[in-house]
Amino acid sequence: MTADLAPLLTRRSVSVRDMAAPAPSEDALALILRAATRVPDHGKLCPWRIVVLQEEGQRQLGQVAAGLFMKAYPDASSAQRNAELQRFMRAPLCLAVLSTPKPGSKPVWEQELSAGAVCMNILHAAHMLGYAGKWLTEWVAYDAEILAALGGAPSDKIAGFLYLGSKTSEPEDRERPSLEAVVEWR
Repeated sequence: MTADLAPLLTRRSVSVRDMAAPAPSEDALALILRAATRVPDHGKLCPWRIVVLQEEGQRQLGQVAAGLFMKAYPDASSAQRNAELQRFMRAPLCLAVLSTPKPGSKPVWEQELSAGAVCMNILHAAHMLGYAGKWLTEWVAYDAEILAALGGAPSDKIAGFLYLGSKTSEPEDRERPSLEAVVEWR
């Protein structure tokens, strides 16, 4: 039984600094995306969208981020500006997951949780296929102009940016909470 759970028990986020090409192949990405969409979805609403950012898309969104950053911090250094330009290119592939709740039918909270499950399934599927993954939000996930650049409506939210690539080194596992600290039996 534990062999079947090995991918779940060994998944570890990989720093974007420790990712390199290749990104998932077209076939691998198709599998990752198919797995991503097999999540709990009360009412079959599909209250999420996935935007695949490849090279040009990563560059374009980085330009938007750099422009917004420089507007907010006009005295920022050129290194800081360049970091924003490169933000979405830190890994070979970046997926933006948008939470797109449909008001009025099912609780919005459940729909937002479904978008979070999409993110988690992306990480699990990438790991099971031997790729590295990292789920990040950072300031860009909370910016209305970044959301609009991704085609999101004002009522949408960015659930996260999923960076995917190949590991350059094996990440160390972090300490996990003891079950006694987080599980309550009644």
